[in-house]
This record gives sequence, structure tokens and C-alpha cells, in this order.
Amino acid sequence: MVLTTVPKAVGFIYALVVIGVVAYLWYSHRWRQWIGWMLLIVSVALGFFIFSPVAPYQLQQLALRDAQGLGAPLIVGAAGLTLVFLLTVVFGRFFCGYACPVGAVQEIAYLAPVLKLRPRQKVAFMVVRGVFFVVFLIMAFVFSASLLAFFGIHDFFNLALSAGSAVFLIILLISLVFYRPFCRLVCPYGLVLSPGAAKSLFRLRRTDACIECGKCEKACPTDEAKREDEKAECYLCGRCTDVCPKNALVYAKDRPSGEIPEK
Repeated sequence: MVLTTVPKAVGFIYALVVIGVVAYLWYSHRWRQWIGWMLLIVSVALGFFIFSPVAPYQLQQLALRDAQGLGAPLIVGAAGLTLVFLLTVVFGRFFCGYACPVGAVQEIAYLAPVLKLRPRQKVAFMVVRGVFFVVFLIMAFVFSASLLAFFGIHDFFNLALSAGSAVFLIILLISLVFYRPFCRLVCPYGLVLSPGAAKSLFRLRRTDACIECGKCEKACPTDEAKREDEKAECYLCGRCTDVCPKNALVYAKDRPSGEIPEK
């Protein structure tokens, strides 16, 4: 148990550091896309080397009451996942955006220069993920079975050949053209974090400099850039800020006025 717990602890500490550092960089206008790319690479590497911090899998093992698979006592796992949720309520989905290896590997896949599909059925996607969440709960608590085993997260990051790892490889191929399919359609922990992100204290906000050109809305892969959107599915990828011609998007607690400092 000790040998298993130490790597999990390293991954969890890394996730907390990422959330804090990235939130500070966004808030202080020091964020750069190359920093995000580096974090994505590190997060994926942690997934392959120590299989952490993979919150969807940890939530699965917690639901199965499998302390050995979780790599920590159940109360510790529950406390860790709760802490990430609370940080999401404050800072938004930086964990999903940059720390989780499952999300990071899909984000990297989406960077491929190929034609993208950007369907705007946000509510429908939430319904689909809600259905998966119900199945997830029934399988875990009624049948003591793992839904995520069918999607091969554990096998993929442990380089194990299985039907599950083949499924996740297919998901990655889909990720080339469709933004984060696992995160948006399947991930049970992602669904848990969505209400927290929708009420997050800090988030991307438009300033008075906004000219309503709509470029941010076209660039957003999750359809969360409209002024009235709650940002429940905003992964803070930065695509909206990159295309804004007036530098009128800012990560802040309250809506500021004027233009933000140039990057």
C-alpha cells in the first residue's frame, strides 16, 4: 500500500500545484499558451509513469469501495476529490483542463491540424453524460462493476493491450476532430465538477472593450463563450482569448472595464 500511495500522493500534489499556478498566471495576465502545452505533456507523462492524477478512475474506485485500487484509504480519496471540487468552485476547471492525464491526452490530440467538428448540442452532451453517470452508479453500487473498465483508461496508461485500451484509442482518434469526447460525454467526475464550474468565483469574463464580433464564440470548442454561458464546460483552453481582436476577455472575479493588459 505504501508503494502505491506515494505515487498517488505525488500526482495529487501536482494537481493542486497546477490549479494554483495556472489560476495565478491567468489572473495576473501572465498566462502563455506554451505553458499550457508543457503542462499537458507533463500531465500525460504522469499518467503513463504513475497513473496519477486520474480523477475519473479514482472516483470509480471510490464508488467500488476499492481502497487498494484507489491507492489510498477511502476517506483520503474522498477528501482529495472533494478538495478538487471546491477548488473548481473557486477557480474553474483547471484540473480538467491541464492536470488530468485523461483530459490532457485528448487536448493534445485535438491540436492535430485536421478538420474539426464543433457541434453545438451542449445540453444534449450533458444529458448523454448524465445517462452514463447513472449507469456508472448502478454498476458500481448494485453490481460492483467498473464502467470505466470498458473505456480502458487504466489499461491505456499502463500500456496493456485489451479491448478497453482499444476503445480508449478510438476515443483518442475521435479527439482529433471532436473536442474531448470522453470528458464531455462519459467522464463521471467531469459531471460532478460541472455544477462547481458553473458557479466558479473566478472565470473568463468580457470587458467593456468587447465589440461583440463573435470570434470567441466561433473559436470555443465547447460552446461556452457566449456572454450568458455559465462556463460549466469551459476548460480554460485559451482559444477564445487568442482570437479576441480587442483583448476583451479576462479571467477575473468580477467583470472589469476597459481592455486588459496586452500579452
